Formats: sequence, structure tokens, C-alpha cells
Amino acid sequence: MKKVAVILSGCGVYDGAEIHEAVLCLLHLARQGASYQCFAPDKPQHHVINHLTGAEQPGSRNVLEESARIARGEIKPLSELDAGEFDALLLPGGFGAAKNLCDFAFKGDAAQVDLDVLLACKAFAAARKPAGYCCIAPMLMPRVYPAGVKGTIGTDTTAAQSFTAMGGEHIGCAVTDVVEDEHYKVISTPAYMLAQSITEADTGIGKLVKRLLEM
Repeated sequence: MKKVAVILSGCGVYDGAEIHEAVLCLLHLARQGASYQCFAPDKPQHHVINHLTGAEQPGSRNVLEESARIARGEIKPLSELDAGEFDALLLPGGFGAAKNLCDFAFKGDAAQVDLDVLLACKAFAAARKPAGYCCIAPMLMPRVYPAGVKGTIGTDTTAAQSFTAMGGEHIGCAVTDVVEDEHYKVISTPAYMLAQSITEADTGIGKLVKRLLEM
């Protein structure tokens, strides 16, 4: 049975992991016969967003504790992730990927990746183990892989330009499809960067998970 490490970034599209994407990733892994373990950074999230109004709220929340909501409590601190114990890596999207896993949401192509996240992702890359990145999470890829890594965030021009400026090769992609870099064994899909419905997100994520496990 393939074993996949899943990195979450909180709980909720505007300040954490996109819940639909995260659940679809876990569902497709399970349906295709893989096991998984969720991880998240044990640190305060950047800020808290009211998902009803879109307004920032006072107070703070912990990324690991919030991610545990999606993982039903079955989650570990990212610092405990050992790439040697897993066959592949998977990162759902949501703005938490751009706010808590890195600071792309604030610094654009000058973004830096959280150290624990960077070490974990680079460990899979160095071991030539396949990895999948969904939605905005592919913006981490140019910091994880060497220059020229191929990836997609869909068709958003601004994000595509930043991906290229950071050293990656951006490839436009439909919401229902994926982009694979065969050399670096990394695959990406636009998901809710383009999806207008959960079914559209599901199609691309399903293809990504299937190919991830084949790789």
C-alpha cells in the first residue's frame, strides 16, 4: 500500500487549507488504495478571516490545531515528517498555502517558504519521490526544485508571471487537467484557482492523485 504525506495549512480557504480540496485529496487517496498521514506546521497562522464576511478578525489561531479539524484529529506536527517513511507528498491549496506555508500572498515573487515546509518538500524532491501541488500551492515549487521546474496555477496571468520570475516554467492548464514535470516527478493542478464548482475541482484533483500514485 502506497503511503502519502499530506501537508495542510489551516482550515478554510481564506486563511488556511481549502477544505473541499483537502477532503477531495484524502478521499481520492483512500479510494485508490493509498494510506495517508496529515501534517501541518505547529505555529500561529498569519491572520484569521471571517469566512462569512471576508473581513479580518482579531485574535490568532494555530495552523496545526486548525488543520486538525480537517484531519479529524489524526495529524502530526510538520517537524515530525520523515520523507523516508512515505512514498509521495501531497499539498492541497487554499490561501493558507500562500500565507502560512510561505509568504507569497504578501511578497509575491520575493516569497520565502517556511523552514519546516521547505525542508519537508525538499526531502521528497531530493529522494526523487513524487509530489503533488494543488491550487496556489504550486507557488512553492520554484523554491523547492531547481530552476525550470514545470508547474501550473491555471491561467492567472499575475501568478503565472510570479511563478516564472521565481525560476519555474509555468504552463497554462484547464481546471480539469494536470501538468506533470517528469524529470522532477512533480505534478500540479489548478483546482479552485479556476474551479467554479466542486465537481470541476474534483476532476483535476482526481487525475493528480491517480498520477501521483502511478509515479
